[in-house]
Amino acid sequence: MLDIKFIRENPELCREAAKNKNKKVDFDKILILDRERKKLIGQIDEKRAERNKIAKREAGSVKREVEEGRKLKEEVQKLEEELRTVEKEFFELMLTVPNVPDKSVPVGKDASGNQEVKKWGEMKPASGWDFTPLDHISLMLKHDLVDFERGVKVGGFRTYFLKNEAAMLEMAVLTYTLQKLVKKGYIPLIAPSLVKEFTLLGNGQFPWGREEVYHLEKDDVYLAGTAEVPVTAYFAGEALLEKDLPKKFVAFSPCFRREAGSYGKDTKGLYRLHQFNKIEQVIITSNNDQQSIALHEELLQNAESVLQDLKLSYRVMLMCTGDMGEPQVKKYDIETWMPSRQAYGETMSNSFMGEFQARRLNIRYRTREGVVKYAHTLNNTAVASPRILIAILENYQQSDGSILIPEVLRNFVGKDKICLR
Repeated sequence: MLDIKFIRENPELCREAAKNKNKKVDFDKILILDRERKKLIGQIDEKRAERNKIAKREAGSVKREVEEGRKLKEEVQKLEEELRTVEKEFFELMLTVPNVPDKSVPVGKDASGNQEVKKWGEMKPASGWDFTPLDHISLMLKHDLVDFERGVKVGGFRTYFLKNEAAMLEMAVLTYTLQKLVKKGYIPLIAPSLVKEFTLLGNGQFPWGREEVYHLEKDDVYLAGTAEVPVTAYFAGEALLEKDLPKKFVAFSPCFRREAGSYGKDTKGLYRLHQFNKIEQVIITSNNDQQSIALHEELLQNAESVLQDLKLSYRVMLMCTGDMGEPQVKKYDIETWMPSRQAYGETMSNSFMGEFQARRLNIRYRTREGVVKYAHTLNNTAVASPRILIAILENYQQSDGSILIPEVLRNFVGKDKICLR
C-alpha cells in the first residue's frame, strides 16, 4: 500500500505508475474520500474537545450542561459512523493502488517489453545434439519417473505422481538449495501453506489475484501459492529494532495455484501445475533504497548460483512495468534453457517491494534514533520443483538413453545417472 501522503504529493506519478502497470485506479475518488476523512476526523476532535470543556466546568446549571454534553456525544457518534463508512471505502480503494516502479524499470505493456540483462552457460539448440533428444514428458515416461494418469485420477487436472529417481531428484535439489542458503546465514523455515486472508492482502496478491488462490470456505483459510505469503507476514503487526535488521529467511513450503488465467497453456507435463514445492528467500530490512537494491542483487546472485552449480544455462530478464506485478518496485525473472521448448522457461523470480507490503502488514521498526518506520520487503524463488526438473532432465539426457544426475546432487540422489530399467 502506498502512503496517502505520497499520493497527495505525487498524484501524476501514481497515475502514471498505475497506467504503466495496466491497472485502473480511481484516484479522484481516493482523494475526495481522503479529504472527507480528514474533515470528519477534525470535526470529531472538535466535538470531543467541547465535551471535555463541559466536563471540567464547575457545576452551574447542571441540567443544561448535562443536556449539552449528551447532545455533543450523539453528534460525535453520528460523525464516527460516517467516518467508518468513508474509511471503509477509502481503504478498499487504497488496496487497488499498485506500487510505483523504480526508474530503472522499462515501460512496457506485457512480456514483450522485458529486457534481457544477462546470459550464463551454453544453450543447446536443436541442431547441437548428436542424437534426437526427448522432451521431459517422454524421458520421464520412458524411465518410469512420473505417473500423470493416476495423478489425474486421484487429484484432477494438472496433478501428478513423481516416482523413483524423480522423487529423489526433487528432494535433492530442494535440500541442496536450502542447505546452500543456510550456509550463507539465512534462517531456515518450513512455512505453513494454510494462511489467513490478511496475509494475501498484505503481500499484495489480493485484491488483484484472488481468482488464482484456493479458498477453503468452511475454515475461511487459503492455500498459499508461495512461501512469500506466510513468511512476509511473519512479523505482521510487530515493531522490530533496526539493529536486528535485515532478517533473512529461506523457507520450504508446498505451493498451490489455481492457474485460473492459464486455460490452454502448458496443459501437458510439469511446467504449469496446481501443486508444487518451493524454496523461497524472504528479506525484511530497513527503509533504505540503496541497501534494499543491494539486497535485491544478492537474492538474484543466490538464485543464479544454484543454476550455475547445476550447470544449467539461463538468462536474467528485467521485467517491464506491465509484466512485473502490482506490488513490485523492481523485478527480475530468471529463465532456464529447456531444449524441448527451444526457449528459456521461467524458473525463478526476484522482487523488491519497498515498504508496500510492510504498510499493508503493519511491519515497522524503530531506528537507532528512536524513529518508527515501515520496513522494506524482498523475496526470491531460490528454486521451484518440479519445473526445475524439466531443465535438469532434458539438458542431462545422454545418447544411450540414460540421464546424468548433476554432480552437486549425486550424494542426495544416491547415484550418478538414471538408467533404463
